[in-house]
This record gives sequence, C-alpha cells and structure tokens, in this order.
Amino acid sequence: MHFDFDHPISRDGTASVKHDGRAAVFGTEAVTPLWVADMDFAAPPAVTEALIERARHPVYGYTTYPDGAFEALERWLAARHGWNVAREHIHFCPGVVPTLYAAVQAFTRPGDNVIVQPPVYPPFFSAIRDTGRRVVENPLVERDGRWTMDFDQLEGCAARAGSKLLLLCSPHNPVGRVWTHEELDRLLDIARRHELVVLADEIHADLTYPGVRHTPLATLARSGDRVLTTVAPSKTFNIPGLGLSALIAEEAEREPVARAFGQLHVSASNPFSLAALEAAYRDGGPWLDALMAYLETTRDEVIDVLAHRLPLVHAYAPEGTYLMWLDCRPLGLDDAALRDFFIREAGLGLNPGTTFGTGGSGHMRLNLASPRAVIRDALERLAQAVAKRPA
Repeated sequence: MHFDFDHPISRDGTASVKHDGRAAVFGTEAVTPLWVADMDFAAPPAVTEALIERARHPVYGYTTYPDGAFEALERWLAARHGWNVAREHIHFCPGVVPTLYAAVQAFTRPGDNVIVQPPVYPPFFSAIRDTGRRVVENPLVERDGRWTMDFDQLEGCAARAGSKLLLLCSPHNPVGRVWTHEELDRLLDIARRHELVVLADEIHADLTYPGVRHTPLATLARSGDRVLTTVAPSKTFNIPGLGLSALIAEEAEREPVARAFGQLHVSASNPFSLAALEAAYRDGGPWLDALMAYLETTRDEVIDVLAHRLPLVHAYAPEGTYLMWLDCRPLGLDDAALRDFFIREAGLGLNPGTTFGTGGSGHMRLNLASPRAVIRDALERLAQAVAKRPA
C-alpha cells in the first residue's frame, strides 16, 4: 500500500493545539509549528474507516471494553515486541499523562521522593510536584554525542530515604534514546535492591528506526519486581486527541492505579477511541512501517543539512521517536534569547529545552513529523537566520 506523507494537510481552524495554539504559545501566528508531539500526517486509513463506521451508528452511549480491543493490543505487542501479555494484566486508562499522575498517587505519599531522568517530558515533573511529592533528579549524561544514564548517581537517588518510585521514559523524550537490554537490566537491578516501583512510559515504543529494537522493561523483570508499563496508540498512529492508553502490570501494581482513577470516577471508555485503538493495532502495521521509513529519510536529511550548513546547531540522531534534540549552545545565546531567535528571526515554533529540566539549557526540540517540504523550509529559514547573525 502507498501512503502519501508528503501531502500537506491544513490543520488551521481544527482547534489544534499545535497549530491554532501558536499565538498563545509563541506570541505570534507567524511561525511554523514544529513543537507539540503530534504529527501533521493523516492517521492510518483503517483508523479513519473504523471511526466513520462507528459514527454511522447514531447512538453514542456508555461503552464497555470489547474483546477486539484487548486482542488487537495483545497481538500487536507479541508481534512487534515479543511481549506476550495476559489479558488480565491490561487496564485501559484515559491517557499516559493521567496514568503518571495516578501512579504517583498510588505508590507514594506527599513528601516522598520520585526519581526522574532529565531532560525529560515535562509532565514527569508536574505529576510529582502537583501532588506534593519531591522530585529527585538522576540527570542523563552526554558522552561522545550520545545520552546515557548515570547509574552510579541513580544508585544514590534510589538509596535516599523516602525514594519510592522511578518514572522511566522509554524510548526517551526528548533525547531519542532507545535503551538497550543492558541499560534496562542495570536499572532493574538498582530498583530491585532499593525496592523501587518503576513505571515505564513506553508511549514511543513503536517509533524506532531501522536497526534499533525497543525492549519492553517488563520483559526483563523477575518475579517480585514492581514494574508497570503504560502504552498507547496515540503517538504511533497519530491519534493523541482520542485519549486512550493501556496500563500493563501484575495485579499488585495494577490495582492501586485503577483505584486512583476510580476515586475520581474517571473512565477511559469511549466508543470512538476504542474503535480507533482496535483498528490501529489490528491493521495499522503497514502504515507504521511506511511512516518510519519516511521519518528516517527526514531525520538523516536534517542531520546532513545541519552538518554542512549549520555547524553551530548539532543534532542528536534519535534512535526512536519523531523528535530531534538540537544542541544550540554554540550559537552563544541564553535561553530567552535562543527562544526569541527561533521565533522572531527564523519564524519557527519549537519546544525550548528548558521546559525539559536539567540538561535542557541551550537546546531546542524539533518535531520531524511533518511533510518533508515543511522541514526543508524550516531548515532553510534557520540557516538564513543564523547567516544574518553578527560574526
């Protein structure tokens, strides 16, 4: 099947956060939005067809979780990740970020420590701070152009009195690392010794580039390890607005999170999100394969252009995700000036690195998931803006 990722789709006027929210975020609509992590590509045809078919039935009442949704997810995880998940270990949730909040409340008390590895997706911080817990940082370390975990420091973080939970971003947003089997084993060893609960946010698990394989953390866990995994079709198939995810864990870890949602009477049940999830995991494989081939070419082109035309902006080649972490420190701008430079001089709306915490200063996050012509235009604008700067 052929999927046209070069075809431009106007999202203006669709209440899109990424597009219609430009003025509120950047102070102007005159920027190309390459920030919030959704794609400017049409969702898989199978998803659109499933939604249309469901809409044809004119009653949109309370909805259960159909067998087809469980079966599609189970088969996807087995085929794509070699992970055989028992149905009773799956609990559908209203999104990955709500699950982060629910897990923090389920496994910690106010004042307890929760470990994060910045620079990292901002809700990792807010899920902790908003609920009165303490952020303990185990910053990633940049070595030879690659970001790695600092396991010695992680050991110290885990050993602190009051450390109860580790939030793992895998693959990592924003640096694009896909953690190796060995790295995940070391992390589990530390968690095991210090009786930490580990919640693995694996929302980007399907978005890995050729030659790179994602390892679900739970597949490495031993009996007694306290590991939870949250997955979703939202990033993989560009349906984040439908708000549905799945928590996968043994009963002892799954039930506390389910109770946290239950205390708020929050349900993930929605006739459209369930129809989309089932269709995506059942029939979306060819679309995803084509997407990753397209994104790989875009990624490599960006790296080449930066190397030859913009040596003051360095790109870390992501192993996974459609996000690219740009090191702009050689431009010599402070963070406020860097953000303003991208907006005012280049006309580009990217995520400032500072929003990702420690290690983010001097960086910007670029969303690659737009037609390649849009990315090429963005690079040209950036190159021209840098060329105009005083020597």
